[in-house]
Amino acid sequence: MKLAILSDTHGLLRPDVTEQLKTADAILHCGDINTPDIADKLRQYALLYIVRGNNDKEWAQSIPHDITVTLGGITFYMVHNKKEVPANLQGVDVVVYGHSHKYVQEEKDGLLWLNPGSCGPRRFHQEITMMTAQIEDGKLTIQKICIPHEVK
Repeated sequence: MKLAILSDTHGLLRPDVTEQLKTADAILHCGDINTPDIADKLRQYALLYIVRGNNDKEWAQSIPHDITVTLGGITFYMVHNKKEVPANLQGVDVVVYGHSHKYVQEEKDGLLWLNPGSCGPRRFHQEITMMTAQIEDGKLTIQKICIPHEVK
């Protein structure tokens, strides 16, 4: 099973991102979508698991604040802001979050913590990133995807 993991699109779905989505079985989006149009476009590619970010306003009322989903035998807890992760993560294998626009892939206290960074408009002079993940035989392999940006 192939996953595309992204966050903080802020109303922009880049062509390099959509290329990654074409081969995904599921998409995990960690919030700050900004427009319903982006969510609709994502649904055209694969099964979409999505949480609401701090910039997702009235239109996103029906999108959950956080979700737990099991894919390929691996349980993911998703939320936009890492500060809002609950203390009890029993049964969770991977925590996926966004908000900071900074790519993170680290193992801590027996959990894998992932932040795909931001693949929307470039902010804070940070790189533009997302992740893909492959689940095979209950094992997760992560790949960082760096998206080129124009230097001005």
